[in-house]
Amino acid sequence: MRATPDSPEALDHAAELIAQADALIVAAGAGMGVDSGLPDFRGPEGFWQAYPALGRAQLDFYSVASPATFRSRPELAWGFYGHRLALYRRTRPHAGFGILQRWGEGMLQGLRVFTSNVDGQFQRAGIPAEHVHECHGAIDWMQCATPCTDAIWPADAFLPEVDDETCLLRNALPVCPHCGGLARPNILMFGDAAWVEAREHEQADRQRAWLRHVHRPVVVELGAGTVVPSVRAFSHAVVKELGGRLVRINPREPQVPSGRDVGLAMGALEGLQAIDQRLHRA
Repeated sequence: MRATPDSPEALDHAAELIAQADALIVAAGAGMGVDSGLPDFRGPEGFWQAYPALGRAQLDFYSVASPATFRSRPELAWGFYGHRLALYRRTRPHAGFGILQRWGEGMLQGLRVFTSNVDGQFQRAGIPAEHVHECHGAIDWMQCATPCTDAIWPADAFLPEVDDETCLLRNALPVCPHCGGLARPNILMFGDAAWVEAREHEQADRQRAWLRHVHRPVVVELGAGTVVPSVRAFSHAVVKELGGRLVRINPREPQVPSGRDVGLAMGALEGLQAIDQRLHRA
């Protein structure tokens, strides 16, 4: 069901699905962070608007966010990721995160999160880290760029200083405590054979164990498009394998698999607030 922001029938249907569920599964893509002020990297224009220095150099997201750039131009790679790390640290999660927490707290099995975002916003909003599955890793963790070991460690001690004019790191590059070589974020990049996956696998195992206790799940999917399909594939798997229902909130691609699901052509915060108003009236 495709809906516009003024479609009361679709919003009522979404509220009904949430009210009847015994578990809330939040599936979030990059659009979830837009209402918190985080940049939208959709297409080269969006990326270059956020990082004009890279636009002037005609460097796109796919070339910068790669292990090859850490090898060839580590100051540029860490300029980009260092800027993102500092941005995510100072960003305050929008009110939609709190709405989702409240909905989950009212359900028998609670709430879990599946996200392709690496920004740590769900944890910063107060959702327990053990309830979050970050399928592409997290910028708050580091690993060896080689890697010399499967160890990862928190990025807390790294305080990046980035030259906005050149997108280059100005302070010392972070190093691996085990071999002294270059460290990198524990994030799955493009063309990445060196990502240390152990943390993501542990998160996936915890989520699968929780899903075994769920009987009437609702997936609330937010800002997940078709270009990077990880989140949508997860949402559809829950619907198919567990008999769950899907509420998809996406301003550009709201289409859903069946008429029993709901698609809202809205931004994440706008959609969550509109559904929440109906739940309060129920």
